[in-house]
Amino acid sequence: MTETLRHFHDFLSANNILCNVKSPNRDELLRLLLAMLKRHHPELDLELAAREVKEREELFPTVIAPGLAVPHARIPDLAVPLVAMACLPDGIDFASEMGPVKVVILLLTPVDEPNLHMQLLAALAGDFGSEGMVDHVAALKTPAEVISCFSGSEHTMPTYLKAADVMRGNVVTLYENDTLQTAIRTFATSGIDEVVVIDHTGDLRGVVSLTDLLKFSLPEHLLWMEDLTPIYRFQPFADMLKSADDTRVADIMREEFVTVDREVPAVQLAKLFLVHQIRKLIITGPGGKLAGVVELKEFCAKLFWE
Repeated sequence: MTETLRHFHDFLSANNILCNVKSPNRDELLRLLLAMLKRHHPELDLELAAREVKEREELFPTVIAPGLAVPHARIPDLAVPLVAMACLPDGIDFASEMGPVKVVILLLTPVDEPNLHMQLLAALAGDFGSEGMVDHVAALKTPAEVISCFSGSEHTMPTYLKAADVMRGNVVTLYENDTLQTAIRTFATSGIDEVVVIDHTGDLRGVVSLTDLLKFSLPEHLLWMEDLTPIYRFQPFADMLKSADDTRVADIMREEFVTVDREVPAVQLAKLFLVHQIRKLIITGPGGKLAGVVELKEFCAKLFWE
């Protein structure tokens, strides 16, 4: 039997959509959306849902794209996902660096269905993927227009999540011919501890980490010395920094790394993290080109608490 493909709008009801909303602030809007869900779903524990949504929003702001916020929470004993939407043509401050928010989608899902939760978020991201979609939806005048807008979407919920659905596509990279000084600057400004290395055609060449910098700086025999008084002034690191403009990333990078095709089922990533004892997987697309990365922390966040 062929499985029926579902869409994000299958969970969206006209009763739970507000258009041309003018709200003073984020918290008031969330209370308004939750109260609307409660009216049409009296079984909802409003106090619990409000607390979970607020705590989630305070910890991890949910503005996922310019103008679009998706506050969400996982609720115990919830039978089915509940969705509410507000269209705010004038925008509202959502405490985000991305600026005012014009479309807010409140998503409540059963706590014990992480796959469904992530499927909905993936389908929603697809629906809002086209340029100008947020402004278009924000300007719709009636719930019927909103339903009609999404009913024409071709973005279905995936039957199962793939690596592409959980990866981060905006990847910090270095070129193999970049200098060590460039690598140091990249680590300092990006806040990450391992960087993917490519060549100028976009082919993967290796990875370089902060640990690799330390290893390159310290001669291996020093690792076995008990008395480190000869290097109390960090002389090996000073020598490395003196030659940082003449040393290439290719000289210190590791050429062993784990890649995963973007079409691989996402659950396979959990196995690879454990088998290889690594914290980052490199996701590839057509021709083995870099498509994105999945960090262990980000993967677990999507699975357990986002």
